[in-house]
Amino acid sequence: MNRAAAIALASVLWAGTDSRAQPAPARLENSGAPLRIPSPCSEEDIRALSLTCPPEHPCAVFLELAGFEHVGRRLFLTGNLHTESATLAAILLASEDEGASWYEPVERIRSAALDQIEFFDLETGWVAGYFLHALPRDPFLLITGDGGRTWRRRPLWAESKIGLIEDFHFDSRQHGWLWVDRASPGEAGRYELYETMTGGESWMLRQISDRPISRKAERAPKSQWRLRPDAPSHSYLLERYAGKWEVVASFLIPVGECREPELAIPGPAEPPATERPAESLAPETPPAPRKPPSLKRKPQ
Repeated sequence: MNRAAAIALASVLWAGTDSRAQPAPARLENSGAPLRIPSPCSEEDIRALSLTCPPEHPCAVFLELAGFEHVGRRLFLTGNLHTESATLAAILLASEDEGASWYEPVERIRSAALDQIEFFDLETGWVAGYFLHALPRDPFLLITGDGGRTWRRRPLWAESKIGLIEDFHFDSRQHGWLWVDRASPGEAGRYELYETMTGGESWMLRQISDRPISRKAERAPKSQWRLRPDAPSHSYLLERYAGKWEVVASFLIPVGECREPELAIPGPAEPPATERPAESLAPETPPAPRKPPSLKRKPQ
């Protein structure tokens, strides 16, 4: 079955899918103005990423979008939130109504980024990601089998390694190829090719090379869609071509800031008793002794 036929068949299956499996997540309504993605930056985030963002000099937070996919009426965008010095979290955005509203179908992944996304049909899709600590490392895939409503994360390697997924491609729900760059210039065997027979759940190493490995299959370009940054509006534009390029949705690039909490300034503390001035340690004047009652008998 070719890709077009698979998508047509999956479209029929999608229409009968039960939508009551999960409660509807919070959505951003598209009014035409650039959408601002919520970017909470907690004190825990600041500590975990070793950020220096004092109240008087907060760290600006930016949205970076790297990939997109359109599947029927559904749209997906991949990317990350970052400051000038650190990647805060990977982010996946989804729309089920051609861009009229957007939500996040998967929790953000701290210190990670998402880039390439591909769907084989209306139900089965994958997103490539990696963690970023000075160098990209520990690449993984997000996998969905229900049209992007839920996703599960599958690491490429069992142990931690430097590297990222340069590209991947599936020619069926189960079979695909994946190209890795170990991101270590000058290192022998920097480039690796993997193959899966399990839909991305597990991978087998097929080739190691000192030079980039050629692709066995190329995907058709998304000629009717494009994602681009727009300097005047400080936003990303997701556009569709229908005789001319039309903006489907836009997303602000500056989205917030990280700010360390202000420290309360304590007042002067009372010195401990042992540190009081000598005069304050002198014994207090004892009260005058009570006069004992008279033993003389009062006259009657």
